[in-house]
Amino acid sequence: MPNIKSAIKRVKTSSKSNEKNAAQKSALRTSIRSFETAVAKNEVEVAKSTLLTATKKLDKAVSKGLIHKNAAARKKSRLVKKYQSLAKEITA
Repeated sequence: MPNIKSAIKRVKTSSKSNEKNAAQKSALRTSIRSFETAVAKNEVEVAKSTLLTATKKLDKAVSKGLIHKNAAARKKSRLVKKYQSLAKEITA
């Protein structure tokens, strides 16, 4: 445990931000997982709504600095690709 006042404050603030970041990352992964389960069940409407929430959470994570912008772009691209293949499969 640190003795210096500023170091004590840094420990407190870093632990708070660590908890926030962990919660946001968990919510992000949950939204992506819910999209993938909707795709697996061939539910187009549910997949569409969960895709929107997942992309919104990915953008939010980028703005907060949780993940790199290229990683978010890659994940969004893969999710949209899965959705489009599902939509094409259902309409065909």
